Amino acid sequence: MAEPPPAGPPPPPAVTRQIGSRSLSRPTGEDSPPELRDAAQRLVVDVLGKEIPFGVLYRERKAIVVFVRHFLCYTCKEYVEDLGKIPKKFLQDADVRLVVIGQSSHHHIKPFCNLTGYPHEMYVDPEKEIYRMLGMKRGEASIASVQSPHVKSSLLSGSIKSMLRAMASPAFDFQGDPAQQGGTLILGPDNEIHFVHLDKNRLDHAPINTVLQCAGVQTVDFTHRSQIIEV
Repeated sequence: MAEPPPAGPPPPPAVTRQIGSRSLSRPTGEDSPPELRDAAQRLVVDVLGKEIPFGVLYRERKAIVVFVRHFLCYTCKEYVEDLGKIPKKFLQDADVRLVVIGQSSHHHIKPFCNLTGYPHEMYVDPEKEIYRMLGMKRGEASIASVQSPHVKSSLLSGSIKSMLRAMASPAFDFQGDPAQQGGTLILGPDNEIHFVHLDKNRLDHAPINTVLQCAGVQTVDFTHRSQIIEV
């Protein structure tokens, strides 16, 4: 019996970065996953209304990119408040950008930064194109057993605060889709993917110090903050 022909070279292993419910994978040697390649061409909008391609944010250097739910969401507000406590020097020393992306009009960026004390970069994806391309969830899995280390308010008190802020805004504007979940990625330079976390619900945030460690940034002490507020 003739011997079988020698097997060809094995396929290149997949490179996968995953924390959370979904991964972005690519065979070694390919530029980037197709979903990220497409998302890189879509436009985000800055506080002045200027549009830039998403990929520009991480083309030159590594970037922590945090996609949030609507700007009236109390969990997003409190998470971004803690992101705002990251000293700029920590980011500069590591040569890492920190970018928050929302899904409202760009007119809401400045008020949200003022509200949270967030001093770093912020953009919006008003049509949620990048959210969809990167597979971010709409709807919410159970939050009964989940607690973000960065959320200080209880579900009840936080929801009341969000509702009051919505009622105070023009046309009862939630400043984004309340069903849209966010996520955190560490990208760049160019097509490198270091970390992916896609939120399953409003409390399923990637712990900030975990993200900072993955990005090579000095961690921050978040322990000196208020206890959970009950109503």
